[in-house]
Parts: sequence; structure tokens; C-alpha cells
Amino acid sequence: MQKKKIPLRMCAGCGEMKPKKELVRVVKSPEGEISLDLPGRKPGRGAYVCKSIDCLKAARKSRRFEKSFSCKIPDEVYDRMEEEISQNE
Repeated sequence: MQKKKIPLRMCAGCGEMKPKKELVRVVKSPEGEISLDLPGRKPGRGAYVCKSIDCLKAARKSRRFEKSFSCKIPDEVYDRMEEEISQNE
């Protein structure tokens, strides 16, 4: 009997490889809007971050999302993502 393969993704904050279900997806929609994708089903380019404020702040400081999505991300978007993560912790 084969074991089911668990998909791993890298956290943009801490850089650790973790199971996809333990991370939150940040998505850039085809229209260019950046938001959190808690169910993980929105269309667009995705990047992953741990469900902790510390990892989100580390990703913000190192501009990992801006590099992943090749665009400038306004502070309001980061603030909204911090609020959503703190509500779901």
C-alpha cells in the first residue's frame, strides 16, 4: 500500500518547508489584487506564509511577496493581511 504524498510549500517568512495545509496562501489575482486566500482556491499566482504574525512581518521586511508577484505591495494590503491572520490564529 502506498503512502499518500503530502504537498510541501515554503513559507515566505521563515523559509521552512511545511505541509500546504499548515500555511496560508497569499494570492495575486489576474486583475492584480493581492489578498489572503484562506481556503486556497482563488485563481492567480500564489505564495505561502505560516499562520503567524512573525512570519508575515519577516516576509514583509524581506519583500518576499513583492519578489514573488513582481509588483509593489501597498502597506494597506499588509495591514489587512495582518488583521486577517490575527483573527484566525
